[in-house]
Amino acid sequence: MTLRCPILPGDVSAVARALLLVGADSRRGLCRQIFAGAALAFQHVEDHRRLHPVWGDGTLNAAARRFPLAPEPGFEDRDYAAATQMVLAVLMDGNLRSDCGPRTAST
Repeated sequence: MTLRCPILPGDVSAVARALLLVGADSRRGLCRQIFAGAALAFQHVEDHRRLHPVWGDGTLNAAARRFPLAPEPGFEDRDYAAATQMVLAVLMDGNLRSDCGPRTAST
């Protein structure tokens, strides 16, 4: 999966805020759907030089905004912290690629 870079804190926040408005049991599926939509949009923009009609410009922020977003709470909100952690876990998995260059192994 390839996403537009850089992936900014606002991208992570937007996805987490979308996740807050669905039940905890639906969050993983919605998270995957947003990431897949962003990747689809990124490829569409690369191929056609225009926004994807549903998913936008290939950023996670644009893909997440296809869904309602909760107001942004602070990290003391356990649900928001858990949703943010879920988004970051997907970002850190080995299946994600970006247009920012090769992935490097962390030490």
